[in-house]
Amino acid sequence: MKMASDRIVSIDIMRGLTLLLMLFVNDLNMDVAPAWIGHMEADFDGMGLADWVFPGFLFIMGMAIPFAFARRIEQGMAVQDISRHVLYRSLSLIVIGVLMLNAGRVNPDLTGMSKNLWALLMYGAVFLIWNDYQKNDKSPFLVMGLRLLGIGILIMLVLKFRSGQEENDGSLIAGWWGILGLLGWGYMAASLVYLFFRDSIIKTIAAACFFLTLNILWASDLLEFLNPVKPFLGILIQGNVPLIVLTGLIAGLILRENAGNGHRKIILTLAAFGAASLLAGFILKNWFILSKIQATPSWGLVCSGISFFVFVLIYIITDVFGKSSWAAFFRPAGENSLTTYLAPDILYYLIWMTGFPVLVYKDSMNPWIVVGGSFVWAIAMVWLTALLKRIGISLKL
Repeated sequence: MKMASDRIVSIDIMRGLTLLLMLFVNDLNMDVAPAWIGHMEADFDGMGLADWVFPGFLFIMGMAIPFAFARRIEQGMAVQDISRHVLYRSLSLIVIGVLMLNAGRVNPDLTGMSKNLWALLMYGAVFLIWNDYQKNDKSPFLVMGLRLLGIGILIMLVLKFRSGQEENDGSLIAGWWGILGLLGWGYMAASLVYLFFRDSIIKTIAAACFFLTLNILWASDLLEFLNPVKPFLGILIQGNVPLIVLTGLIAGLILRENAGNGHRKIILTLAAFGAASLLAGFILKNWFILSKIQATPSWGLVCSGISFFVFVLIYIITDVFGKSSWAAFFRPAGENSLTTYLAPDILYYLIWMTGFPVLVYKDSMNPWIVVGGSFVWAIAMVWLTALLKRIGISLKL
């Protein structure tokens, strides 16, 4: 297992796997695909594959935090600088998430452009601002110019935006923050916990229990006195997203602490935490249904338990038996996760704008064609990420 200065192969592989599955389930026509693959209804007590994918990504994001932060600390970065990086990255994810959330609310007549054009300009600006420019040192003024252009485009799009809805007078809304917004809030919470408690597993478990308690109180409607701040801090108060990221952080700390103690202890410890998460989740199921939409504590713990065991399986294959070539085709997704997640949306909007019949498999009434087409699409998007990386297009926060 590679530590500290190098990327951790098993973490990249699991991140790539969850992203591949995310692209797959997001593309499915669930009117035809088997129900167990998709999301369950809000009031249904149970889970489909899609209900684990996002929390699986939250888990692995938390798992990577101690390695990334330890590397920065070893390089001499001050805590204040790391804190600024956490704030910058979190706010960037939140901003992009809110913009993505509102892309579907564009009123073409009031905004002066179609939804597709607004979205394409927005994504183009995101790539201009947050692209990892390899030649930054050689062409600083060009890079600055491209980023300023992106900022200008975003400002223009925000000023022109009109939804025609009463909510927020037709302007942008935060809503549920979008997927990237949830990632931003979760990353902020777990990063601050790590900066406060560093490599203390016990204190990190205590922090996870704190957010679990918040999640239980939220699901029991006992936090209504916090309604005035819920529009801004609701994700933290709800507790569910930070809880899942912190369980991943705990797994990362276990991995770091036991790096020199052999594989057996790592596997047994992670499996024990996975079993404890599953047990706690099913105990709480007596009071709270398993529901992704409702973000119930039982669902969060069960998802974390599954993630512990999925990582253990990947760890055994890649680190114990040294077999990682099987995952080579989706490792680029794990190494360039933000690009992997956003690039397909650009293609979607281009396809919808032009009417080019690329997604014809979605119109089939054959479940095998629908599922197979979406799986091929997901693999193609991972390859697209690798291609974009080669030509210097890769988002970095």
